[in-house]
Amino acid sequence: MSQLRIGLAQTRQTADRDDNRQAILDAFGEAAAQDVQILCFPEAQTVGYRVDVSPSDAPVPVEWLEKVHAEVAELCGRHHMACILGTEMQSEAGKPFNTALVIDEYGNPLGAHHKTMLTPPDALAYAPGAEQHTFELYGVTVGVVICFEALRFAETTAECVRRGAQVVFHPQNNTTRPNDWKIPIHHAMIVTRAAENTVWFASCNACLHHQNSRSLIVAPDGRIHAQTELAREELLVSDLDLELATQAMFRLGEEGSASKALGDTQPLLFGETMKVLGRDR
Repeated sequence: MSQLRIGLAQTRQTADRDDNRQAILDAFGEAAAQDVQILCFPEAQTVGYRVDVSPSDAPVPVEWLEKVHAEVAELCGRHHMACILGTEMQSEAGKPFNTALVIDEYGNPLGAHHKTMLTPPDALAYAPGAEQHTFELYGVTVGVVICFEALRFAETTAECVRRGAQVVFHPQNNTTRPNDWKIPIHHAMIVTRAAENTVWFASCNACLHHQNSRSLIVAPDGRIHAQTELAREELLVSDLDLELATQAMFRLGEEGSASKALGDTQPLLFGETMKVLGRDR
């Protein structure tokens, strides 16, 4: 597959989990009408992010979550659409995991990624996951990294790329607090994750009153391919050219300057200003 159509659902999110569920269903309907192949939701979309949106110590609604997860899986199979659903799952530690549930285009749950790096407020509400994960959706290897673990820790995205990811999805929830100065910083980090790995990076934020990052789709060369408006509920749909996701910069960093990736990085670094390596400068 050389083309992939993805959707980022910048949905409303509150402590009312039934309203969050309805936002999920609404986004599915809109995505199906636009032939989306992989639909991504924000961090903790089902019950609300326990740091800023819902109570940090609320019981995990296990039965309700099981029903919603099954409902989403049925929608995936019905619409032949894969999904990355921001949710939570109970852990043995007593606190829930901050989870991205991954369901394929046939409605089969493939597994879950639990957020590995937690902010100090996160750590009061959630248990940490242990590793990064990749999944096969529509025959494409995709990675999943959640909010802070990707923004501040480059190695989490790099591990997904090491495992073969051409597209990395980034559910986030950022944030209800008025820290507008963070917006360009978060955007720069998201752009960097794409550019330093030469992969597509798709970051899906919730629609919040104080929203300190847009939802962004960044191309493998680091240029912003598509983006939402701040504080507006919308579905961002875009077609990705997977042939551009060469992993060239990642491979250069992994293998050193003598690697085959050196030639692949030349157009990324110099464009048309250097036509032959070492000549015509």
